[in-house]
Amino acid sequence: MSTTSLLVLAVAGLLLVTFPSLCSSHAAHDHHQGEKCKPSGTLESPARGHTCDECCKPGHIYPTYQCSPPVSTHTKAIMTLNDFSEGGDGGDPSECDGKYHKNSERVVALSTGWYAKGKRCGKNIRIHAKGRSVLAKVVDECDTLHGCDKPHAFQPPCPHNDVDASQAVWDALGITGDDVGDFPITWSDA
Repeated sequence: MSTTSLLVLAVAGLLLVTFPSLCSSHAAHDHHQGEKCKPSGTLESPARGHTCDECCKPGHIYPTYQCSPPVSTHTKAIMTLNDFSEGGDGGDPSECDGKYHKNSERVVALSTGWYAKGKRCGKNIRIHAKGRSVLAKVVDECDTLHGCDKPHAFQPPCPHNDVDASQAVWDALGITGDDVGDFPITWSDA
C-alpha cells in the first residue's frame, strides 16, 4: 500500500470516529431512536387481582415506559376516556392539584414522558380529531411505569402515547358511540 492510500484511510477513519453520523447506519439508527419509545421494563400484575373490565389480568405482564414520543405541532397519540371524578376509573385525585374533576370539565392526563414530571400541569394542550380541535387542561399523569394497584384503579400501566381525556373533551370533538374508547388523535402544547 502506498503512503497516499494509508493517509486517505487514516483520514477517513478519523472522520468516521469524529463524526459518526456520517456513517449511514448510525444516522438511520439515531433518527429511529428519536421517533421510537421502547419499553423500559415490565410490570407483572398480582396472581389474584381486582375484577373489572379495565382491570389488570391476574399474572399478566405489561410493558412499562419512561419515555413518550417527541412532542411536535401534531404529536400522534391515542385518546382514551377517563372519569376524573371521585369514585371514577381515574383512581386517586389528580396529580397536579390533588383534586377530582367533573366530567363536564375539559381535562386530560398525559403519559409519563409527556407529563414531564408535572411541567405541563395546569397548562392547556390542543387536541385535533375529526376535523375539530379543542383545548384541554393537563391535570394528571397517565402512569406508564406503575399500575395494577388501588392508586391506579387496578388498571395496567398506560401506553407511552396516551392522552386520557374527560367526557367533555370527547363531546367537544364530536366523538360519540362506538368511536369512544381508543381513538387516534394529534395534539400539541397550546
